[in-house]
Amino acid sequence: MTASAVEQLRKEGNELFKCGDYEGALTAYTQALDLGATPQDQAILHRNRAACHLKLEDYDKAETEASKAIEKDGGDVKALYRRSQALEKLGRLDQAVLDLQRCVSLEPKNKVFQEALRNIGGQIQEKVRYMSSTDAKVEQMFQILLDPQEKGTEKKQKASQNLVVLAREDAGAEKIFRSNGVELLQRLLDTGEADLMLAALRTLVGICSEHQSRTVATLSMLGTRRVVSILGVENQAVSLAACHLLQVMFDALKEGVKKGFRGKEGAIIVDPARELKILISNLLELLTEVGVSGQGRDNALSLLIKAVPRKSLKDPNNSLTLWVIDQGLKKILEVGGSVQGAPGELAVTANSRVSASVLLSKLFDDLKCGAERENFHRLCENYIRSWFEGQGLAGKLRAIQTVSCLLQGPCEAGNRALELSGVMESVIALCASEQEEEQLVAVEALIHAAGKAKRASFITANGVSLLKDLYKRSEKDSIRIRALVGLCKLGSAGGTDFSMKQFAEGSTLKLAKQCRKWLCNDQIDPGTRRWAVEGLAYLTFDADVKEEFVEDEAALKALFQLSRSEERSVLFAVASALVNCTNSYDYEEPDPKMVELAKYAKQHVPEQHPKDKPAFVRARVKKLLAAGVVSAMTCMVKTESPVLTGSCRELLSRVFLALVDDVEDRGTVVAQGGGKALLPLALEGTDVGQTKAAQALAKLTITSNPEMTFPGERIYEVVRPLVSLLHLSCSGLQNFEALMALTNLAGISERLRQKILKEKAVPMIEGYMFEEHEMIRRAATECMCNLAMSKEVQDLFEAEGNDRLKLLVLYSGEDDELLRRAAAGGLAMLTSMRPSLCSRIPQVTTHWLEILQALLLSPNQELQHRGVVVALNMVEASKEIAGTLMESEVLEILSVLAKGKESPVTRAAAACLGKAVEYGLIEPNQGGE
Repeated sequence: MTASAVEQLRKEGNELFKCGDYEGALTAYTQALDLGATPQDQAILHRNRAACHLKLEDYDKAETEASKAIEKDGGDVKALYRRSQALEKLGRLDQAVLDLQRCVSLEPKNKVFQEALRNIGGQIQEKVRYMSSTDAKVEQMFQILLDPQEKGTEKKQKASQNLVVLAREDAGAEKIFRSNGVELLQRLLDTGEADLMLAALRTLVGICSEHQSRTVATLSMLGTRRVVSILGVENQAVSLAACHLLQVMFDALKEGVKKGFRGKEGAIIVDPARELKILISNLLELLTEVGVSGQGRDNALSLLIKAVPRKSLKDPNNSLTLWVIDQGLKKILEVGGSVQGAPGELAVTANSRVSASVLLSKLFDDLKCGAERENFHRLCENYIRSWFEGQGLAGKLRAIQTVSCLLQGPCEAGNRALELSGVMESVIALCASEQEEEQLVAVEALIHAAGKAKRASFITANGVSLLKDLYKRSEKDSIRIRALVGLCKLGSAGGTDFSMKQFAEGSTLKLAKQCRKWLCNDQIDPGTRRWAVEGLAYLTFDADVKEEFVEDEAALKALFQLSRSEERSVLFAVASALVNCTNSYDYEEPDPKMVELAKYAKQHVPEQHPKDKPAFVRARVKKLLAAGVVSAMTCMVKTESPVLTGSCRELLSRVFLALVDDVEDRGTVVAQGGGKALLPLALEGTDVGQTKAAQALAKLTITSNPEMTFPGERIYEVVRPLVSLLHLSCSGLQNFEALMALTNLAGISERLRQKILKEKAVPMIEGYMFEEHEMIRRAATECMCNLAMSKEVQDLFEAEGNDRLKLLVLYSGEDDELLRRAAAGGLAMLTSMRPSLCSRIPQVTTHWLEILQALLLSPNQELQHRGVVVALNMVEASKEIAGTLMESEVLEILSVLAKGKESPVTRAAAACLGKAVEYGLIEPNQGGE
């Protein structure tokens, strides 16, 4: 019984493999192994599993499975060949060649093995040549770079560039590493010259990229402390390069080796968790070190944001987050509570507090239970109390600044901190201070509290009068502008609900006008003007404000200039204002019956502003495009800053989707770099943001030439976001647009079709061919028609026991002409590429002949042409099928078509009849026709 069950599962696995379901095949083979197969069967199953892993591009597992097969049967030539393929992909050519030599010795006449051995021999020779020529180059480059006589010369600059380029190739990076390169790069770092330090850091990036053991060795040689300390230098370019290197090191420690060239892999005993903690510990120390630049502190925060929290909440292990909270929460709060430019304070930038807020928010969101969150609250409250009590006015200011930081990040912790005894009272008291610095800290805390503190009833009850008083009596613009933002925040509580206005008629327009005035005043520093944008982000919920704002060209220009400035903390506010102006927030039309019911029950019913109707929105989009919104947003997307959070990316994705909604505007968006900017938005951020960006990419791919919109390698990056729109969680419109876009891409090149196949899109596309909605069904069929140019898809149609061919034949007889055209096109292509399918057409449905005749008689010449090509392919494939066709009305139809005006249809019809004459099925006309 066991033997037959093993054999049955093996056959099932083989069928699944032929159909391209490699995961399913793998499962079947595994189940067969679990039944206790014989050693001979085990060898076969292991080598079959190796074949699945090769198809799934998991070469490590392919090597392991093939090795298990060889252990069971040393002469298993298929297992040896599969292991050689896996080893070649892993870059272990010396081992791969040994397996291939064994294959050739077992089957000397096998041309596949001979050809593979020749290819791999050529690769090895090429590598040896490359390595020997590289040796001398590396030595020469370091000699030039370390020669004091060459200081500042063009020769030195060229040598540094060559070194960086060489390190980008894994073989080159290994050569530098083995040539005592890290020690020599350390000497370049020790020179203190910015150009040499940049060259050294960029070369180290190549050495450490995706290579765990080289990373560990580099950290050991240079010293973790030394590498991290480079972040703190004043030179921004050097600090950023050090940040990039540390990011690469984090990735290498987390992911291990992905590249095949192993070098010293395994020679060093690595504990990635320990190395990660040492690196993170040094970053936390750097946060509060005196003498570290503000930019360096921001870069350290940025690294912690990327490295510490879990990438996915499905991962149960958040121990790194808990460790960082325990070891470094106070240090992060110290940066968040520092006042920029204040004497005796840490050096911080305008973006430092926002970066600290983002990190705190990410850490808090990564906590799993109430006990962990309670510990976070306790640590924050203890830190705030330690400054608030017994440290005088300076301590109170730091405590209030820290509360502001928490309100901008994990607001739950901020709300709790606000309720600590005396904190809120101190904020109110300091709002009346004569010292501008003290007043600024207090007013900002009040603004953040106005939006977040649900339990602080004092703010909602008395906030408006307090802020109005500050706005009217303060002589300082920096205070007035912040007070105005607080008023805007409280005044926009009704959101887009026209019936929930907080202020008297016209008040929001007056506030918005003042905000625009400050925004356009370039005499005011960017840090203060940012608050004007914050105000507009709230006020633009009002459609009257939106209309005036998009008419103000100077204000739009100032907004876009500010978004490009060093003041990165303005990004979220800019994106929010643009979302409001384009109405790209989620809005559902209320059900009329529910509205009537709510009115009857005297419940509040949200009302849309008349100027938020589609015609007004379209006009606003046109004005934003004319003002250069796409260029500004493209710059925002490129920002390497923690401020560009997932939420901020989502807002930008929403705006882009609104901008490409009208077909006429898509050319403008592409011309200003919108296509390039959408790619990173579609690959990173919130799920909603990625989906919106993917849909915008789909719209661009449908109506423009994809090769122009996404030049070079970028076109291949578009595939994954488009495939993500095929999931059932997406709307019907998103499914349809994704299918249309993939159809366009599949028609361009075989490489693009392979990319679509690799993203496992085919099963989903097939599923949509059965969709009830005719437009989705048609788009899926068109997409499959283009994909059918690929060998793998043809194999799926040719595989036994499936209805793919039947579906195409039946769709070729549908009433929907566009669906018929797509299906008939696919049928014409498949029967041309795979003649064996011709003999199966009569078997799939008894209606095949009438469907073919209907195509031949169609008034649509394109359909007629596709029908006659199918007929020609069937006639050429087999004399038997040709006989069936010639005995039917098809003969008469083809005769009529062949006599028509010269065209592809007449030529194909004549060729059909010519083949029938050749078979002797019909007699030629007199005159040989």
